[in-house]
Order: sequence, then structure tokens, then C-alpha cells
Amino acid sequence: MKTLLKGGTVVSGSGVFEADVLMEDGKIKAVELGLQDQEAEVIDVSGKLLFPGFIDAHTHFDLHVAGTVTADNFETGTKAALAGGTTMIIDFATQYHGESLHEALENWHKKSDGNASCDYSFHLAISDWTPAVCEELETVVKEGVTSFKVYMTYTDMVLGDKQIYLVLKRLKEVGGIAGVHCENMGIIQALVEEEKAKGNLGVSGHKNTRPAAVEAEAISRLLKIADLVKTPVIVVHLSSGAGYQEVKYARERGQEVYLETCPQYLLMDESLYDLPGFEGSKYVISPTIKKTTDSTRLWNAIRKDNIQTIATDHCSFTTSQKAAGKDDFTRIPNGMPGVESRPALIYNFGVLEHDLKLEQFCRLLSENVAKLYGVYPQKGIIAPGSDGDIVVWNPDTQWTMSAENQLANVDYCPFEGTDVKGRAELVFLKGRLAAENGRVVLEKTGEFVPRKPHMELY
Repeated sequence: MKTLLKGGTVVSGSGVFEADVLMEDGKIKAVELGLQDQEAEVIDVSGKLLFPGFIDAHTHFDLHVAGTVTADNFETGTKAALAGGTTMIIDFATQYHGESLHEALENWHKKSDGNASCDYSFHLAISDWTPAVCEELETVVKEGVTSFKVYMTYTDMVLGDKQIYLVLKRLKEVGGIAGVHCENMGIIQALVEEEKAKGNLGVSGHKNTRPAAVEAEAISRLLKIADLVKTPVIVVHLSSGAGYQEVKYARERGQEVYLETCPQYLLMDESLYDLPGFEGSKYVISPTIKKTTDSTRLWNAIRKDNIQTIATDHCSFTTSQKAAGKDDFTRIPNGMPGVESRPALIYNFGVLEHDLKLEQFCRLLSENVAKLYGVYPQKGIIAPGSDGDIVVWNPDTQWTMSAENQLANVDYCPFEGTDVKGRAELVFLKGRLAAENGRVVLEKTGEFVPRKPHMELY
């Protein structure tokens, strides 16, 4: 099977150029002007941008949490991803207490294998650090799971400073890397008690118990531990200017620190938590959405290439699931959808409104992600030998985001009514047309992708 894309503009992390692209048997065969092949299906993509398939390295599908299960499983979540132009996701396989790492991976394979419409891989979230788990890490990395998640908060998942030190030390030995959820759990618990003592059980209490300092302190502590180990780390879902400042200090000390942020921290502000009634519960996530000054600082860091990736932290719940916390904000499941809307939001508000270059857009959503998580150049670039994962992007399509036109299994859209320009018109997965104008046309052909250790990005 051959497909020839004619007349488009190819975007990579290092340049933008006109070229035709020939795909055959799931791979890219040639990228150059004037390609001809009588056996290929020819598609005219004149006036369109050709991006390597986008990669979302932060999703939570079919996750049991907060007494419920996320609204999107691997079937619905990966369809939503594909519709928006994301051809690979990396989900968090959670090791629950008493489990081995391989048991956790087996659980996530049962959820995903045969159900995914885009390619996928896993980070392993470590909650139970034991000598046996320490030994097991080497085998897991050799089997292609090379990134891990560490939580500095959440009672069921948190690791203490000693455990974090030991995890990072072992990952350095075996060639893995950790992404870390940075919030100070003790301070959060104290602030929650204060809010409840005041009688504030509403949504605004969530905002009050997770100020920027909670994130900044945890980032500072993590980076000092990582500096002792002399190993790189990833700060995931960075939400605050204060947290970013701690990373700047560490980089000035010579540390290798990578940053991920999300559209919600760039495009929303904490006033959403003060919406009337229970409307603000839709935006209850952790870390919290911060002030407009925080998003301004994050945009500035992105423009300067000081933030390496933009993911979503897609962790969706319906409004009825959110209602579990109607009388107590601590019972509101934390998370919201985003895997479907990320490319359009960052193109519209990043490229068109915040002067991001197309090359930066490509790096943030694809190339850097592929390098950081060990799938480059299989993914993340349009080049001979790479997978035929290509997004044909129409820069002129204008449309409005709404719950009505999304595929995510949620009864609300966080960006309801937002007008955007630019959309994934055609999405190819391993050389086959998989989605067209927000509609999935090829289901459940996604495959697990084993990964190599990360590449340095700066």
C-alpha cells in the first residue's frame, strides 16, 4: 500500500520546507520535491502543513481513582486523541501497593491491547518502593518502558524524600528517567484543614489549598535531590511562575531538567474556581490552574524554548462524577479532558497569537516528546524510515470547540465556545488514513511501542 502526499509544506523541529511525501507499508519512503509513483494513491495537500504525528505523553485512561474510574478508557480516549491529530499517547500504568512493576504493566496491557486507535506506550507510576521493585527496574527498562512517574503528593501514591532519592539513583543506573508530580502534600493537608475549619467546602477551597508555593517548594526539593544523584528529571504539568523559577535556579547550577506544561495552564486562570454554583468543579485539577501572571510567564518560557513539551494530563470525569464533591471539594475527582483539543489550542493561541514558530510547535507536540521518551526517529519526524504518522494540517479551517463535536466520553468541553483556526484535516497512522476532519475512520489499529532511553534536548 502506497500513499503519496503532493504539494504540502513539511514541518520539522529544525525547518519548514516544501516537499512531497511517499509512504509505503507503514513507513515513510521518501521526502522530496517532484516525487512520482504510479502505484501510489495520490492526495493533493497543497496549502496544507504536514506535521509528524503529535505525541501526548501525559494521559490517564481507564484509571481507578477517587472512588471512580476515568470517563475515557483506551477505546474512547485514543479515538479522541487521533481525531485531533495525536498518533501516539503515553499513559500512566500505576503500580498499586503490593504489586510488582510487571503486574502493573500487565494490568495496563489488558486495558489497552486491542482497544487503542492510536499507538501507545506506558510510564510506570511507582507507589510501592521495595528491594524487589528496585531489582525489577532493570528488566522493565530493557523491555522498553524507560520512563517512570513519582508523586510527591496523594496518600496512595506519595513517595518520601528517601524513596525519591533511591528511585532516582536506581534509574540512573538502569537508564530510566522520572517524571515527577511536584506538590507539597503536608502543606496541602494543613491548608485543607484550615479551609474546612472556616466552613469553606465549596470549589474555591481547592484553589486556596494548592497555591503556587506548594508546587515551587516541591520542585525545589526534587531538584536538590536530583542534583545529589546527578541525574536528569522531568517536572510534569508545570503550572506556576514560581515553580519555573526553581527550575531556572537548577539549570543555572548546571542541572539537566526537562519541563512539561499543559494548555489549561496557558489558557485559563484561577477565576474559574469562583464560578457560580458547582460550575467550577469542571476545572478542579491538580496542580490547580493559577493566575494570569503565571500563564504569561509560562508562555514566555515556551517562546524561549525553556519548556520542552506540552501534554494534556487528560484525566476525564463526567459532571455526575464531579458531583461526588458537591458538599466537600476534597471529594471532587481531580482532572479534565484535553487529548483531543491540544493541537488546535496550541496552534491557534501559540502559533497565531503568541508568535510561536511552526518549528517550535512541532518540537513541543512531537519531536521533543519523541526524543525525551525514546521513540525518535521512529516517531517525531517526517523522514525516510520513520513511521508513516503524519498530520495534514489545514491552517485555514475555522471551527468552534464544544461538547457536541468532541469524541471524548465527557458531557462537557473545558473550552466550550472557543473559536480556533487550524485543524487536523487528515491523520495518517503508520501510512493509513486513520482520521479525517475530526472523525475516526480506522479504529483499534494502535500498537504498543517499546522505547529506548531519553535523548538530551539541550
